[in-house]
Amino acid sequence: MVSGRILLSIKHEYASEIVAGRKLFEFRRRVPKDFSNVKSIVIYVCAPVKAVFAEVEVVEGLASDPLSLWLYTCRAGGIFYDDYVKYFDGCTVAYAFRLGEVRLFDSPKSLEDFGVKRAPQNFIYLKEETEGPI
Repeated sequence: MVSGRILLSIKHEYASEIVAGRKLFEFRRRVPKDFSNVKSIVIYVCAPVKAVFAEVEVVEGLASDPLSLWLYTCRAGGIFYDDYVKYFDGCTVAYAFRLGEVRLFDSPKSLEDFGVKRAPQNFIYLKEETEGPI
């Protein structure tokens, strides 16, 4: 099996909501083939921050048509409906990671600290031992 840890690029506004505990679902158009085996997400905050500052537990992976997924997640999705619809425009399947415990790093990390040269467009698998498990 491939690692149960992935690195995702997440916009600052959404990363802040995850850390604050208000965003309990991370939505994605594309996910790893072993989507159900993802156990944690290392959060890389996009520009202007450009740093890795937390890891969040994945409780479960969800897949559904976009409307059904919205109806299930909307109260804790941390995204406005119009933005959600725009993001999933043209998709027949929408994915979400249900998020659990967040662990903030003592100090921000660089991508290089995780053996990564540039921010992922979708996701990057990480070695289990990198920075330790959640």
